[in-house]
Amino acid sequence: MALFDHSIKQLEEMLHKKEISAEDLVNTSFDRISEVDDQVQAFLTLDEEHARSQAKQLDDAPDASARLFGIPNGIKDNIVTKNLRTTSASQFLKDFDNPLYNAAVIEKLQADKSVTAGKLNMDEFAMGSTTENSSFQVTRNPWNTDYVSGGSSGGSAAAVAAGEIVFSLGSDTGGSVRQPASFCGVVGMKPTYGRVSRFGLIAFASSLDQIGPVTRSVEDNARVLEVIAGQDKMDSTSAAAEVPAYTDALDGNMEGMKIAVPKEYLGEGVAQEVKDAVMNALKVYESLGAEWEEVSLPHSEYAVAAYQMISSGEAFASMGRFDGVRFGKRSDKADNMDDMFTYSRAEGFGDEVKRRIMLGTFALSSGNYEVYYKKAQKVRTLVKQDFDNILRDYDVVIGPTAPAPAFKAGESTDDPMALYMNDMLTVPVNLAGLPGLSLPCGFSGQGLPIGLQIIGKPFAESTVYRTAHAYEQATEHHTKRPQLGGAQS
Repeated sequence: MALFDHSIKQLEEMLHKKEISAEDLVNTSFDRISEVDDQVQAFLTLDEEHARSQAKQLDDAPDASARLFGIPNGIKDNIVTKNLRTTSASQFLKDFDNPLYNAAVIEKLQADKSVTAGKLNMDEFAMGSTTENSSFQVTRNPWNTDYVSGGSSGGSAAAVAAGEIVFSLGSDTGGSVRQPASFCGVVGMKPTYGRVSRFGLIAFASSLDQIGPVTRSVEDNARVLEVIAGQDKMDSTSAAAEVPAYTDALDGNMEGMKIAVPKEYLGEGVAQEVKDAVMNALKVYESLGAEWEEVSLPHSEYAVAAYQMISSGEAFASMGRFDGVRFGKRSDKADNMDDMFTYSRAEGFGDEVKRRIMLGTFALSSGNYEVYYKKAQKVRTLVKQDFDNILRDYDVVIGPTAPAPAFKAGESTDDPMALYMNDMLTVPVNLAGLPGLSLPCGFSGQGLPIGLQIIGKPFAESTVYRTAHAYEQATEHHTKRPQLGGAQS
């Protein structure tokens, strides 16, 4: 039984009818991991013994109220898991084997009886767009293993696309859930900032980070978000907004829906086949009764530059705790405290992390703060105002998730600016704190997925899901499955 041939709802029904067991599901997941992960390299750490034991316990005490009962998941390795190694794909934390607590989202998944198969690869400390910045391994795209899976949540997207797990959690700071979801042909949601607790998420940029689910279908995604969303007393930035039943919004009704399409999102730098896929998607929405109009988000061209200043400044602050004193890498070359700090960080951090720390140091230094960081925050306000103005008159904003399909591994390793520009369509959503979702809307000439991005009003995830689900049900892109090596079925 292939996991990706069934939705979470279908699996739950089969479990309750005792057609399958939780142990069957978990065994199937590990069988698939054993079969393909040497090619995909999505997992950094497996929790096989504990997962199988947990599945047996669930079968002994079924819980019909649990929405994710027995469903295998994978967790991005910057989300802390008690007694399960959490490395953030960094040599600095490679021996962080026994964290003392769970992230808030892990507590919620466990309360809802989901089973964690293991921890997933990522760009080190979530800094990157290809998962080539992991200090352990490069995660490959299941549609063609010569290509990248995207990042920083590349392992989260690739594991779902390859059918190793039913769903995963990733983190999105500037597109790190949506872009790999686009590259791997799955569904990835970045919720409204504050919708999901960040307690237990190893911070990259705290005012931008948000945990989100990656799934095969829109319905599955909505189901997972229902479980992990909500206010948390351990996170002062989590919102007190009520969490609706997102799956109830999936009624397929697009009559009267008003869609905004920013001309900047289909302009220079966006591949023609991506533009064509988005325009075809808009025709589908027209056939469903929706209306769309071209609009302008005039400050979006400055979003990447502003994002780099803000995220690097916050990364500089976030990385300050990794000094070799209490936990993590401690160099054995040092003979005094200053050297311990210097050598431990030099040996523990990879090039991209160092690059962003240096940029953040520059941006926040005396004389530069006003010129760069403060100005970037002003641009952030303008980006948010652009969205506010548009979303007063429209229900959602739609465009491509990424300017091009996945590219070959190694192609952009030596060109950081090219990689940064790959996030030009996703970072505005993080700057504005809005919900954004990516789902498949076509394939390139090389058979690689293309993602459609749907952006909503603050805490309007239900509208985003309804819009995405209506398109998904009217098309067949989500039914295609990768065959490792590149051919699609």
